[in-house]
Amino acid sequence: MTFRARLVLAATVAVVFAVLLASIGAYLATRNALINSVDDSLVATAGSALTSGGCCHVVGITPQVIDSNGTVLLPGGLPVDNQIISVAQSQSMHFFTDVTVHGVEVRELVTPLPAGTQVEFTNSPALSLDPPGGALQLATSITGINDELGHLGLALVAIAIAGILLAVLLGWLVARTALVPLDNLTSSVEDVADTTDVSKRLDAGGPDELGRLRRAFNRMLAALEHSREAQRQLVLDAAHELRTPLTSLRTNLEVVRRIDDLSETDRAVLVDDVLTQMQELTTLIADLAELARGDHRPQQVAFFRLDELVEDALNVAATHGRSRGVQFALHSEPTWVEGHHDGVVRAVGNLLDNALKWSPDGAVVEVVCADGDVTVRDHGPGIAPDDLPHVFDRFYRAPAARALPGSGLGLAIVAQVARAEGGEVTAGAAPGGGAVLRLRLPVVTPSAGAPGRADD
Repeated sequence: MTFRARLVLAATVAVVFAVLLASIGAYLATRNALINSVDDSLVATAGSALTSGGCCHVVGITPQVIDSNGTVLLPGGLPVDNQIISVAQSQSMHFFTDVTVHGVEVRELVTPLPAGTQVEFTNSPALSLDPPGGALQLATSITGINDELGHLGLALVAIAIAGILLAVLLGWLVARTALVPLDNLTSSVEDVADTTDVSKRLDAGGPDELGRLRRAFNRMLAALEHSREAQRQLVLDAAHELRTPLTSLRTNLEVVRRIDDLSETDRAVLVDDVLTQMQELTTLIADLAELARGDHRPQQVAFFRLDELVEDALNVAATHGRSRGVQFALHSEPTWVEGHHDGVVRAVGNLLDNALKWSPDGAVVEVVCADGDVTVRDHGPGIAPDDLPHVFDRFYRAPAARALPGSGLGLAIVAQVARAEGGEVTAGAAPGGGAVLRLRLPVVTPSAGAPGRADD
């Protein structure tokens, strides 16, 4: 069933319920009003018979009197049952009932007559009831009322049918009018889907729900366009970065064709160059995979000690720094974080590798881990003010770094991990020279039984 049909059906059902409830309410209210009018007339007639006689002067009302034994003293052709005899004997409250007499439906009032009551009717002798008394029955035909209620019921049915038909028509018109903007929006979305042109934008619309939907779709298009542009730029940058090591590899492989003409020393240099270029390619591909994965990594959140993670990463970096005499000095305090362990390991490792790359031989890299912060300070040339806003951009390499190995992706990965973990990363100039980079992660309170090292 289409949305238009569901909308028309919902409007029709709502109107049907409203019309039915209104019709039933009108019918019952009219019936109660007519019956109450008849009841009031019967009560007034009974009072007249008990005080001044003349009951039979009321046109259309039939009287009947019985004693406590159920004997009819003044016949009126009305039936006598146990309930009426009970009223005559116990002198209980009067009641009304609907009975059929000779095929005619009548409304009947049964009221008690105490012993000694003098009841006098026109053209009838006065009656005196012996203890414990008797009962007076008064009845009047309600055929006219039933006929009126029947006509009213037919009129209400006709009104209900007309209301339902009108509801269907109005529901269809309302659905058609209301869905025109939605149809236009659908056409615009389908056009974007067919052309794949995410640079298009929809009319912002008004403050209503459709306008909100249009603006939300525009935001989605903007995000999609930004994502597509970032993807395109990533591919272009990757191709550019891959060109240099691939060209170098091709050159070296061409040299391999005449390897017999090379000396042992030249052969060793050639092999070292090839291995270095292969390592650069491997690192570059791993970095590209990390960036492409982004925030879509498996959500395996762990609860771990950040200071222990930094200590392990520092031990790995220290082995790389021994060849140049670069040392790492660590000052840490116990700090617990909750997040993706492997991603944080990669980010901290990249910070340490960056500091190692820029540190002069024999220098010391100072690392501080406390309160969810990992601060890495080197004593290299520092970061130029013009380069500072771009140090975390993908493939960005400062002019001074273009002669050094690397792809410009390490700090971009750090920034990506920081965003994924709800933290941040900053870079700046260190007092006295060098650069200082700080990775900040949200700190959590360790719970009882939290995992830690065996020697804690």
